[in-house]
Amino acid sequence: MTSSRNREVVAGFDTYADAERAVDSLSDKGFPVEHTTISGVGLRMVEDVLGRLTYPKAAGLGALNGLWIGLLFGVFLALFTTNAVAWFAVILWALLWGAVVGAVAALIWHALSGGRRDFLSASQLIADRYEVLVDPAHAERARELLQTGRS
Repeated sequence: MTSSRNREVVAGFDTYADAERAVDSLSDKGFPVEHTTISGVGLRMVEDVLGRLTYPKAAGLGALNGLWIGLLFGVFLALFTTNAVAWFAVILWALLWGAVVGAVAALIWHALSGGRRDFLSASQLIADRYEVLVDPAHAERARELLQTGRS
């Protein structure tokens, strides 16, 4: 595997979707895309604050996470039951206990944070532009193929 530091820029784009289309175009034309990298340039981490995290919200989110874990365990344990009633009972109990344990764990975690992070947020990595880089041995061919696609 070649490091992207040794690769040459063959094209630049404003959006990731455009860079992705360029690599897809190269692939469609038979170019060995394993020698290609899409690189974000001018990266920023953006965190959107969604709201205040209160004890009830923490408990609710913890219960929802616990439900998923409870469902996973419940279905696994239900595989070892012999009838439909027991199957549903095992899953329902697992859902209940998953929600309870999830809520309690989230409440404890929130309490231990000491108010240092009393908000919910969503983070994303954003680039100012995207570059398609190719190994030097294949760079000229990639440029030619991308130019014929733009004509």
